Amino acid sequence: MQPNYLSQPQAYQTWRAFKLSNYPKEVGLLIVNINNPIKILDEECNLLLKICAKTNIVIYRTNNDQTDVKRSISALTQQLGLKELDANICADEDRISTIQDLGSDRASYIPYTNKPLNWHTDGYYNGDTQRIRAFLMHCVRPAESGGENAYLDPEIAYILLRDENPNYIDALMDASVMTIPANEQAGRQIRAAQTGPVFFVDEESQSISMRYTARKRSIIWKNDKTVEHALAFLHEILQGNPYLFRYRLSAGEGVISNNVLHNRSAITDSSSADEKRLLYRARFYNRVKKCDEEQDLQDVVNQ
Repeated sequence: MQPNYLSQPQAYQTWRAFKLSNYPKEVGLLIVNINNPIKILDEECNLLLKICAKTNIVIYRTNNDQTDVKRSISALTQQLGLKELDANICADEDRISTIQDLGSDRASYIPYTNKPLNWHTDGYYNGDTQRIRAFLMHCVRPAESGGENAYLDPEIAYILLRDENPNYIDALMDASVMTIPANEQAGRQIRAAQTGPVFFVDEESQSISMRYTARKRSIIWKNDKTVEHALAFLHEILQGNPYLFRYRLSAGEGVISNNVLHNRSAITDSSSADEKRLLYRARFYNRVKKCDEEQDLQDVVNQ
């Protein structure tokens, strides 16, 4: 029995109550200090998993040892069950992307500029076989100013929309509601067009998941009044609600999430190349592994 199905209101109410119970009210409650990411302690691992199970996002803080950052990232994510790395066209050979302002080299890809990033989930333009279920973003050097992120758990977005109007969920689960046109450059197709729902039940984890972008260009929405109203209400939610987390990563800090909604403010960078903002991003086809709290939820729903 799945609590997210519109045809199962009792199961949904049980899941909703469990989800919102003791939900963190401030971003500081998402932060976990890690002594050594290469080999995290059991209590560190358990806390990371527990927070992520509740909110689908956790922030970690290390001592900012920059001797081998990518090795630390790989080790940390593997200990949390993240092993299926995505190899996107902008990633390095090790499938970890270097995120910084690259000027005209990648000006068409906003993450590699100092421009603000609108609300989205990662890989919303990917097909089902390359679905992004989790990501890590690690900060080596923050910008001189700006670069703050806001985050929203997709399950919370689902609840807020469903509480407002269950028809909004029905409309946004339609398999034809959102189309991302093909990515074509210099007459060559980089990626085919992708059509699919905004909300869906992930077949592997049976969790409510989301693919979404607030972009106005290069996106086609189903011509439907309920879809139009649902998107307007989602936009309203993303402007501010009690469950939003805002945080600017400092050096040695990172965020791990089950592909939550997120954005980024504009960046003012240093004029010195050695002091410019530098982050690493890893995307995964699987989610952070489950902890006991997630099992407790499933037990409650199945009763």
